[in-house]
Formats: sequence, structure tokens, C-alpha cells
Amino acid sequence: MDARLDSEERLREGLAELVARDPALARAVAEGSVPALRKRPEGFAGLAWIVVGQQVSVASAAAINARLEAALPEMTADALRVASDETLRAAGLSRPKIRTLRAVAEAVATGALPLAELGTMPADDARARLVAVHGIGPWTADVYLLFCLGHADAFAAGDLALQEAARMIYGLEARPDAKALVALAEGWRPWRGVAAKLLWAHYRRVTGRAGTGETT
Repeated sequence: MDARLDSEERLREGLAELVARDPALARAVAEGSVPALRKRPEGFAGLAWIVVGQQVSVASAAAINARLEAALPEMTADALRVASDETLRAAGLSRPKIRTLRAVAEAVATGALPLAELGTMPADDARARLVAVHGIGPWTADVYLLFCLGHADAFAAGDLALQEAARMIYGLEARPDAKALVALAEGWRPWRGVAAKLLWAHYRRVTGRAGTGETT
């Protein structure tokens, strides 16, 4: 089974290894970019939180999630399946996100997406099961693996805040795209998840704006 980020001690262990092997990351930490564990519940509620956050600001995602939780106090696949489109739109969900959440709920109901079992799978296998669901892309799958399941090596290379933080930390002329960031992150295995949390912390410290990893 892949290593898990299930405690502050594990986070610090991974951070110590990264700092020891990468001077640029060590400098960022010394300047005050210190990551926090920050976990979300696994299961449908955690995955729904991530879907809501796709391609919107952190503030917008928080507002929509608050309205959605008020409308559906028990955020389960069954509750989502019976909720009307009108209820979901009133919470602020777009039509594509409604379709995605319904696809996830249906996949859970049929067993195509065994959310309760993903935590026992290797990260790559769990990721494959997630992206097989319509509307679940690599970013959503990677963020779920990191924040809900705690896979220590999960890494959302498509996240713009991570890309921008890498540009700043390494003094790059241009922000690396997902492919370039994947290549850069190879040197951080098996702690790419810790590196992601560090990059998000750096992004917030420098820009004053919260990225995915700096929400609660």
C-alpha cells in the first residue's frame, strides 16, 4: 500500500526529506512557506467538495459548498441522486457539475466506483477508477487522493497555483505546464504530496491568495 499522510508527524517526515534533497524547497521553507496537513473526509462528501471546486475561485467554491450542505445536510450519493436539478442549481452548481455529481452518485450506486475501497488501493489504481467516471478528470482525482485518502505521493500537476509556485521557487521565466511540472516533481518521489502542500503554502504566502491546498 502507498504511504499515507495521516498525521503531522508523517508530513514533517516527508518535508524533512524534501528539504534535505532540494535546496530550492529548503529555501522556501526557511522563508516561511510551511505546509499544513489539511484533510477532507473521504467518500462521496469529500469528492463532491472537490468537484464543486473545479475551475472556480476558492471563495466561490466555499460559498457553493455551504449552500449545497444546507440543501443536502447528508451529502451522500443517495441524497444527490434524489435531489432535483432545481435544488442543485439554486446552490450554485453549473449544469456540467450537476452532471458530474450525478455520474459519481450513479457510479457509487452501481459499484463502478467503490469509494470505500479506494483507500486500500495503490494510488495509480485508485486514480484510474476515479477518472473512469464521466466528469472526473486528473486534477479532481489527484486532489481527492491527496486530501481525502492521504496518498503521500499524489500530485495535481494541472493545478495552476502549483505551477505558479514552482515558477517562483525555481526562478523560471514561464509557468511550467502540467507535463513540465510532472517532470520536475519526479525528484520529489515518494513525497510529491508533501511537495504539493509546500507549493500551495508558498503560493499563499507570496500572493496572499489561497490555492486548493490552503482551504479548510
